[in-house]
Amino acid sequence: MKPNIVFLDEYSICGCDLSGIRSLGCYTGYEKTRPEQVAERCREADIVISNKVVLTAETIAALPRLKLICVAATGVNNIDLEAAAARRIPVKNAVGYSTHAVAETTLGAVLALYRQIGYYDRFVKSGAYAAQDVPFHFGLPTHQLHGKRWGVIGLGNIGREVARLAEAFGCPVAYTSTSGQIREERYPALPLRELLAWADVVTVHCPLNERTRNLLGGGELTCMKPTAVLVNVARGGIVDERALVEALDSGQLGGAAIDVYEKEPIPADSPLLHAARPERLLLSPHNAWAPVEAIDVLIDCVKRNIEEFLKNEK
Repeated sequence: MKPNIVFLDEYSICGCDLSGIRSLGCYTGYEKTRPEQVAERCREADIVISNKVVLTAETIAALPRLKLICVAATGVNNIDLEAAAARRIPVKNAVGYSTHAVAETTLGAVLALYRQIGYYDRFVKSGAYAAQDVPFHFGLPTHQLHGKRWGVIGLGNIGREVARLAEAFGCPVAYTSTSGQIREERYPALPLRELLAWADVVTVHCPLNERTRNLLGGGELTCMKPTAVLVNVARGGIVDERALVEALDSGQLGGAAIDVYEKEPIPADSPLLHAARPERLLLSPHNAWAPVEAIDVLIDCVKRNIEEFLKNEK
């Protein structure tokens, strides 16, 4: 008998072909699912797929048929893992699908900040360049990446790929571990504040948990060089957004690029949208992970997780 498979938020995979997953059971997909709809929509489900929809302990307890939870992402903080474990329901995520995508976004963000790509693009398209009588414009200073010190917060799969790319651009690399685990790595490990003071570029690639919530607040940002740039492509809540804007506006920090937010979508009154120095801040709508190639790999990961589960059930 084929399992009932329910995908709660298909919008999150941007119209990707789901035929491989559909073929594995009796499939029902929903574009979006509100919290109060989860239990009813999953009542007959053997397998539930979610990207960001939350499965609470109460919801899991109300689903007697549930046998497998597939997270169509790497992070599993939207699932009550203790409740799932108590019911012996495995939670399978998609590991490694976005490593190259997020690393490339990280590098691109740093280059965009260092070379003021947004500002100079707008300058030419506005007609201001055509109106001047000299061939050059130096409205904002630019910097080269080669030789800059690059600090990585969280040296997992993505952090390690970012470090590799940074080295290819001629950057010395160091890292700090947020897990407390000491491993043998090719890069030197530094305590967080020491890393922040050392680095010209700091990029965040750690999970959001009790150790990392507000990891970079006002006190930590004051440790950084006034010319340094900060990139967060990990999770909102790791960087204190108000403290970040204050650091940028005061000149305490040179620039920042943010792809993830404490609340998503970003609220209209977020301090990030009202920075006095917007040219120092690059924002994107939580899509560092989402090139079409990466989404294809993501869906294949979910498919393989379901296939492995069904194989072991026989």
